[in-house]
Amino acid sequence: MQDLNFQLKQLCHRNRDGSFATQRDRERVLDLVASQLRELGYRHMSADSLRSKHVERLVASWKAADLAVGTIKNRLAELRWWAEKIGKPKVVARDNAHYGVGQRQFVTNTSKAREVTAADLSKITDPYTQISLKLAAAFGLRRAESIKIQPAWADRGDQLALKSNWTKGGRAREIPIRTEAQRQILQEAKHLAGRGSLIPADRNYVQQLHRFEHQCAAAGIHRVHGLRHQYAQARYRELTGWAAPAAGGPRSRALTPEQKQIDREARLAISRELGHNREQVAGIYLGR
Repeated sequence: MQDLNFQLKQLCHRNRDGSFATQRDRERVLDLVASQLRELGYRHMSADSLRSKHVERLVASWKAADLAVGTIKNRLAELRWWAEKIGKPKVVARDNAHYGVGQRQFVTNTSKAREVTAADLSKITDPYTQISLKLAAAFGLRRAESIKIQPAWADRGDQLALKSNWTKGGRAREIPIRTEAQRQILQEAKHLAGRGSLIPADRNYVQQLHRFEHQCAAAGIHRVHGLRHQYAQARYRELTGWAAPAAGGPRSRALTPEQKQIDREARLAISRELGHNREQVAGIYLGR
């Protein structure tokens, strides 16, 4: 019998809707889900055998890995698509709250920053996952970007260039290489990847993403998205001379007119470096 990964690809091909990018993302998510179900012990599933218990186990594993709320919601959306296409829409609850998946928080003055320490990294046995974590911390990369990146191509001397097909929303961008520590991590990445990406030759992106998540969970490294928060807050202090509100710095309303101008310019710069185009988005990382 054809395995579940293949059957889900066929299901996607028979039910094409949305843009090519949407279709491609759906296939990747469902491919990852099929692999995770197999690791959870469901080894003889077909596309038509999705049950509520499978969804519950998947969500529990995602929460245990401390995935971002938005990531879990996106995966649940694809599970709903799968359930609807096989005529079992009730298998996946319509309300994410059923699974204890909360609402996304936007601007908050509570820091979500986290650092990855040498002790954390020592628990990672896969060198590709280890260097992806280092790059994410050093440059504020998203998880997918830190895996798909081709370090040798991305190195532009004083800038780290990201291709549109590595990034969320297909927005290419450049991030300044400012420190010797960043340069050293980039050199490590180039040495490991050669002319390729941080996806080993014997794996595809979905397989390496799954390995990344598994390695982080096994090492007790949670809230990986917090590395972007840490990067943003460190950059804010560098650009302004004071801590961000989320890191204990002054609230925006307490700044002088001159400081508010510096604050705005810093937020715009950080927003661009993180792959956003609006100053308001920086508030998610920095507070207000």
